[in-house]
Amino acid sequence: MAKRRLTTAFLIALVISGVCTLLLSKKMHVHGQEPVRKQRYLAAALPLQAGEVLKPESLKLVDWPASVPLQGAFLKPQDLVGRAVMYPLAANEPILDRDLAIPGMGLTVKIPEGMRALALRSDEVVGVAGFLFPGSHVDVLVTYRSDKTPEPTTATVLQDAIVLAAGHQVEPDPDGKPATVNVVTLLVKPDDAERVVLASTQGSIHFVLRNSTDRSQVQDPPVELSQLIAGGDVKRLGPGHKGMVRAKPYVVETVMGTKQSATSF
Repeated sequence: MAKRRLTTAFLIALVISGVCTLLLSKKMHVHGQEPVRKQRYLAAALPLQAGEVLKPESLKLVDWPASVPLQGAFLKPQDLVGRAVMYPLAANEPILDRDLAIPGMGLTVKIPEGMRALALRSDEVVGVAGFLFPGSHVDVLVTYRSDKTPEPTTATVLQDAIVLAAGHQVEPDPDGKPATVNVVTLLVKPDDAERVVLASTQGSIHFVLRNSTDRSQVQDPPVELSQLIAGGDVKRLGPGHKGMVRAKPYVVETVMGTKQSATSF
């Protein structure tokens, strides 16, 4: 009898011990699975290339462990929009201050090595109805007078130049809205920059918009005012020649009875 009681007491103690162990294990497990505190940082919503200017749609928030803070990371979109990326960034990669150009200097990262950015002022930008966007291709013309050519002359000084910025706009309007500006920044070679700057000091600059796929270089001689206002057809002369060549006039003879007349055109 005493042996049975001892066995029963042992079994009860074993059950109680097991239950306590199970409860303690669950409690410790719950404590071990406490959620990790997180901080949300701004990251690239899509792959970004060097020189790209950040827009609201370029950004997204990603979770990051709060115990491992990111130095130079951003929390507010307004702190990033308008700044340019200096290095390529992968999608979902947090954006750090070291990855960005200095505010207001976003244009510099878009200038390839060996090239220059040249800003030109012209009242004739309105002549292309404001459709000069960053990325447009243009020719640059100058109208000038000189000692050798006292009459107004227009010549092409640069062909197929890329527009880096129209006014302060360095990215095309997302809605395609045109903007009338009087300053255009072009991407040019150093020697082309010298030629265009010299031309701009001699007269007025004009921009001619061209097809972005047209890479042809046209060798047209300058056009003088006399070629526009002269009567009859006019043939252009090559470089080093002045004036014009009149085409032979058309002559119409009219016969009315015994009367005959001739009219030249």
